[in-house]
Amino acid sequence: MANHKSALKRHRQSLKRRDRNRAAKTQIKNKVKAVRLAVEQKDKEQAVVALRDAVSSLDKAAGKKTVHWRNASRRIGRLQQAVNKLD
Repeated sequence: MANHKSALKRHRQSLKRRDRNRAAKTQIKNKVKAVRLAVEQKDKEQAVVALRDAVSSLDKAAGKKTVHWRNASRRIGRLQQAVNKLD
């Protein structure tokens, strides 16, 4: 464990960020899963609503550097492709 005041603060901050990042990643996984489930069931309306939620979460996470922006962009693109094929 760190002894310096600044190192202790840094440790506290990293723990807070870890919790926030974990929560964000779990949320992303659940929302992406919802989109995929709607696509499997061929439910266009539900897929579009779920996609909107997933895109929002992915963009927010990319903005906060929880996931890499290219990773988020790739996931969004693939989900959008899957939803667009549902017609």
